[in-house]
Amino acid sequence: MMHVHPGTWFTRVMSHLDELGRRIVRLAGDSPRPLWVEDAMVFAAHHVTETMATVTEPMLALVVQGVKRSALGDHVFEHHPGQAAVVTVALPLTSQITQASRREPFLALGLRLQPSLIAQLLVDGGPTAIRPHDGPGMAISNADDKLLDALVRLVRLLDEPRDLRVLGDGVRREIHWRLLNGPQNALIRQAGAADSRLALVARAIAWIRSRYDRVIRIDDLASDIGTSVSSLNRHFRAVTAMSPLQYQKQIRLQKARIELISAPNDVAAIGYAVGYDNPSQFSREYRRMFGMPPGQDAVRLQTMAIVQE
Repeated sequence: MMHVHPGTWFTRVMSHLDELGRRIVRLAGDSPRPLWVEDAMVFAAHHVTETMATVTEPMLALVVQGVKRSALGDHVFEHHPGQAAVVTVALPLTSQITQASRREPFLALGLRLQPSLIAQLLVDGGPTAIRPHDGPGMAISNADDKLLDALVRLVRLLDEPRDLRVLGDGVRREIHWRLLNGPQNALIRQAGAADSRLALVARAIAWIRSRYDRVIRIDDLASDIGTSVSSLNRHFRAVTAMSPLQYQKQIRLQKARIELISAPNDVAAIGYAVGYDNPSQFSREYRRMFGMPPGQDAVRLQTMAIVQE
């Protein structure tokens, strides 16, 4: 970890990252999987990883050390130390840790976002003039001193279960408040507003995910969530960088890939389970997304490091 002389804003930021790093290393240990404590997560990886597609739920994620690259459609995000990523709807991302080693592992901290808490803070905080957010449902920016300070206090509580039960809600509330007043305030505000574009897309995503293995009609989806087909397509593509049917295909193939890692010989059955009646179509679309046929990819994944979300 880096140490610098005290007395500056930069020093405070680095001091926060230094403490977070030490605590994450101790909490995460050598486990290849994230450690979850209620709705908070710490993660350490000691090597770069294979690119892995996952559905990332609404979350704040802070990189403390190392580098991670994520892609949402054509949008590519580089996530460096001291930067906070916010994901406000369930997004199918492909992610890869690109900088990590045994000596300097990749270290990250995550917290699930609570739209209901954001909505309450919008009421408590009163009206504020914020420029609308018109980009995708994910963004990355530098974490300021106040947000890092709150995250440090949250990680300290992970060591103290009794304190976490009593004090955790207050710290989580503060973290959400800092996000509401930070660089991504417009995006965070939309996550808590019931009538926002993000809320509409979140309802559409939930509808698709509950029917990912079935044939769906966009007319039915638009009708059920109370909007027009043209409005649905426009907002959905703006937030997720893909159409509703492309989103469904991503969910299908990602679920198939996870299943194939543990059952590489059941390609046809797994394809059918995620909604493909035609094995050739399943293999063709799987190869287009992941670069090789399902069975071959599953065998490869069993022998390589993958991103554990």
